[in-house]
Formats: sequence, structure tokens, C-alpha cells
Amino acid sequence: MHIHILGICGTFMGGVAALARAAGFRVTGCDDAVYPPMSTQLRELGIEIHEGFDAAQLDPRPDCIVVGNVMSRGNEAVEAMLDLGIPHTSGPRWLADNVLRDRHVLAVAGTHGKTTGAGMLAWILQDAGLAPGFLIGGIPTNFGVSASFGDSKYFVVEADEYDTAFFDKRAKFVHYGPRTLVLNNLEFDHADIYKDIDAILWQFHQLLRTVPSSGRIISNHTDKNLARLIEQGCWTPVETFGTGQKADWTATFNDSAERRIVVTDPDGNSGEVRWKLGGRHNLENALAAMAAARSAGVTLEQSLAATSRFEGVKRRMERTATVADIAIYDDFAHHPTAIRRSIAAMKRRYPAQRIVIAIEPRSNTMKLGVHNDALSASLSEADLVWMFHPKGMDANFEASLAPLGDRLRLFDDYDKLVSDMSGNVLSGDQVIFMSNGGFGSARQTLTAVLQRTRSS
Repeated sequence: MHIHILGICGTFMGGVAALARAAGFRVTGCDDAVYPPMSTQLRELGIEIHEGFDAAQLDPRPDCIVVGNVMSRGNEAVEAMLDLGIPHTSGPRWLADNVLRDRHVLAVAGTHGKTTGAGMLAWILQDAGLAPGFLIGGIPTNFGVSASFGDSKYFVVEADEYDTAFFDKRAKFVHYGPRTLVLNNLEFDHADIYKDIDAILWQFHQLLRTVPSSGRIISNHTDKNLARLIEQGCWTPVETFGTGQKADWTATFNDSAERRIVVTDPDGNSGEVRWKLGGRHNLENALAAMAAARSAGVTLEQSLAATSRFEGVKRRMERTATVADIAIYDDFAHHPTAIRRSIAAMKRRYPAQRIVIAIEPRSNTMKLGVHNDALSASLSEADLVWMFHPKGMDANFEASLAPLGDRLRLFDDYDKLVSDMSGNVLSGDQVIFMSNGGFGSARQTLTAVLQRTRSS
């Protein structure tokens, strides 16, 4: 059977393509931004990629078209698909029908931490010998790929609340049918498709309605919006996690640099381990992953051992270079809460160094000005901030940054931003590039400049 994927180079749709290929389908696809690493990964799998959305690519006619949620009416390929009456479906629906059916699905949902939490969970199951399949919105370093069909009944999926397709405006995650559901946290986001927090809560409640009573929900004990969600109706046993003492699963750090963690399960069993991550947000991710893994029969001892070997996820506080004792990181943080927590974790881990931030606020929610009041506060612990000013930002964007004072340097040109950074970063600095996009390759350019001018 031949399936053709519209919008194949996104992380999710690229993962769907890889899973379809592993399942024995003939897979082709198209996108308007065809570039490595996704294009390389797909071509190595034998997947032919067409650049652009012209109608000619549908001849010869595929058996089914899988439509990415970036596609909309008016697109030439979409209009041709409808005119020709070619059977079509969404990525989440295809995944549910062809990969998730009859499997124990472990879904990781929430505003923050989905990618890292899902990566941790998949790795814990793998390390315990359970050979899970997975589809994650990033690349866990331990696996080197974002998706795998797996060799068991277990499948880990990052459960995104963004809408499914132009013909299905429900959240992606309502298609997955999880038996184990992790709820990390819940805040207002995706202002381009959701009016307010209540609209997001409604979608999450539809997800709760799909979890069987014999399943398990793992919920953040301290999140008030999640408490509201569960109060709306829940038909599945709930276990809570948190860094306080009242949750079913609890954890603490055993040193000021956050390099050792102590975890206690609902039965009172405890264990300690040294890990490679840091930050209270990642400790919560780890707790949730361990709790979810227990629903697949993994013991606390096995989970702790696996966590000690977890290398993290690419673009989640990933150290990409160190030049003249200047550490450079790539981080996907783009919501004020994630920005604040990432900076706080680095301040605790490197208390004697400057924490220097380069940030590109490019999400639709940021551009609409929803986070104007929170953005400067989220950056308050940074020693210096280089801010890129994209086109189309809310009119009050610059004024909202005034509290940062002379720590802020604002640019609307990537090269000028990098040039200014290269002359002002110092030995010992921890330099973090924060963006959910490519940031104009500013991180790579700064690395090359420093290698040329600072390396001895």
C-alpha cells in the first residue's frame, strides 16, 4: 500500500513516516522546507521526498494521503486530493489505526516536559528489556531517532494538544487511546487555536474520557489546573507525583548542584542515583516516567538504574560545544515557565558562572502578546539577555522588556546579534540559545566565530 504524507518533514509527521515504513508501507511525502536532519533520516529509510505542494505529485495516485496539521484549504495538493477523491486521514488517526491498536499505549501530555518525559519513559522501558515502540517530538540521545515501531506491546507517545488537521480540530491526543496517561502540567498556550485555559481544559478532559478504568493516570500533585481537570470527572485510578511530601511519588535532590536524586514510590520504597540532567522540572519528568513505567511492571530499582544512564534529548538543554571554557547550549524553551525553570536550574548547577541567554520568541502565542507580561520576569535570573525581535510581534513587545534594563540587548538581525555576542561573552559563561525554531543558525555561527577567534 502506498501512502503519501503532506508535510512530512515535521518531527511528528517524519516519525509517522518512519513508523509506516517499518510497518511495510510504501511511503512518499512532500514539504516546503526539505532540509537535514529530517530529510536525511527519511531518505536513509528509502522514503522519497518531493519539495513543494504541487498537484502533480499525486500522479501516480497514492492509496491514501496522510495530512499534516500544517496543511490548510487552498493548498494545491490539498485541493487536488479533495477533487480527486483520494482517501485521506490525519497523522494522529493513521497512527492510532495502524500502530497503536491493540497495544499498551503510554502517553505523556502537558504544556511542558512532554518530549523529555516521553524520552525518559521510552528509555526506562528499553533499559528494562521491554523493547517499546515510541513516537517523540524530539530525538532522545540514547536512541538517536524520534520514532521506532518497537518489538513489544508497549508504545510511548508524546501526546500533543495541538489540533489534528484542517478537517479535525480536536487535539491530537484524543486519538491515541492511552492505557497509561501522564499529565505533567497545564497552562495556557497555543493562543492561535485556543481562546483561553478553559478551552484547553475541555480538550484535556476529552483525553481523560478515553483512558480505561483499568488503566492509570499519573498527575502532577501541585498543578492547580490539573486538579480542576480531574474534578471535572475521572474514571481511572490516579497516582500523583511531586517534589513535596504529599504526593504518591516524591523526589528530592541530595546535593546543591542537583546531580543526585532520591526517589520514593507509593509503597515507601526509596532509592538514590546520580543522573546526567538537572532542574526541578526534569526531576518531575523523571518521577512521572518512573510512575508510568511501573504500570508496565518496571521496578523502582530498574527505573533508577535506567535514569542514571539517560543522556537527555537533543535541543533540551543540549550542550553542543565548549570553546575557550564558554559552554554553548541549545534549548527548546519558548514558554515563560519553561524559560524560567531552565535558567533557575542552570543557576543552581553553575552558581559561580554567568548564565547568558540568547532567545528567539517565535511561537504564535508569543507573537500575539499573550506572554508579554511574563517574558521579562522569566528572564530575570539571567545575567545577560540577547533578544531577537522577529517580525510580526505584538506592538507592546519591546516595552514589556523594560524590566530587564541594561542586561537586555535587542536585535532584529541574526548576524548583528551574533557579532555582539561574540565580543561580550566571557570564559566560564554558560550560553543558552532558546528557540522552538532554527534561530537563523545563530548558535552554530557563534560557535564558529568563537572557535576562530578564541581558540588557542
